[in-house]
Amino acid sequence: MIKMITETDISEFEMESAKEKIRIKRGSQPEIIQYHAPQPAAAIPQAAPPHQLAAPIETAPAAAPEKGKAITSPIVGTFYRAPAPDSPPYAEVGQVVEKGQVLCIVEAMKLMNEIEAEFRCKIIRICKENAHPVEFGDDLFIVEPM
Repeated sequence: MIKMITETDISEFEMESAKEKIRIKRGSQPEIIQYHAPQPAAAIPQAAPPHQLAAPIETAPAAAPEKGKAITSPIVGTFYRAPAPDSPPYAEVGQVVEKGQVLCIVEAMKLMNEIEAEFRCKIIRICKENAHPVEFGDDLFIVEPM
């Protein structure tokens, strides 16, 4: 029976009688990959996902009005503050960064996208937690242009 199945295009064979059951499968299971399209911001309101329950890193008291300019995510992905888990972060609160300096990585579909400073600035606040998802347009950093 096995020889008959290997010589044909049959990928699965099953035979059952009162006393026994035989089932032969060839090959591996196909891999199913699911992609979820990002939802528009004006979509149905949803409860905050569990990953957003952690408070973002802040430098100023909550009562102080926030000044500065937001650096936002250009894509949907996962926010990483450092190039590797055991590496120091690219940028810290209070640090002055130069134009073109890498601030973080946003991983999208296994591609690591470096987010660079578009101008010389001081990091006032880091808005996202490391290894958490971000949406297009989410604030990543609040900075003070210099």
